[in-house]
Amino acid sequence: MLNRVVLVGRLTKDPDLRYTPSGVAVANFTLAVNRPFSNQQGNREADFINCVVWRRPAENLANFMKKGSMVGVDGRVQTRRFEGQDGKTVFVTEIVADSVQFLESKGTSQGGGQDTSGFQPNRNQNQFEPNRNQEDPFKNNGEPIDISDDDLPF
Repeated sequence: MLNRVVLVGRLTKDPDLRYTPSGVAVANFTLAVNRPFSNQQGNREADFINCVVWRRPAENLANFMKKGSMVGVDGRVQTRRFEGQDGKTVFVTEIVADSVQFLESKGTSQGGGQDTSGFQPNRNQNQFEPNRNQEDPFKNNGEPIDISDDDLPF
């Protein structure tokens, strides 16, 4: 059996961070994910996908990302049901994120990709590159680049 979801989209509003009675952080958020095709009018439509993330990644998401931020989510689809206040059964389908990647730096429109899963990459990983003294292609302080959505691999 396989239940795996990978999404890239923008937050539709600031993440909603709360804590369980036992003190575990949980953040709910909705991602707007563009469909890979245009409708008959030539416009791109988006799906709005409800997601939830727990513990430290939830706190990091709420502290560093806001409405409009682009993030990547790796997780699974989960369904649940509960009885609503009106007594009717409510069904919920959502993505439970195992990790959330920050695809933009805080306060910029382009950025570096920070992982909120708790994994810390080797900060000196570039020290063994053969041409370290080359001009930094990312030095434009997060200015937008001109690239078509059709050129992106996802």
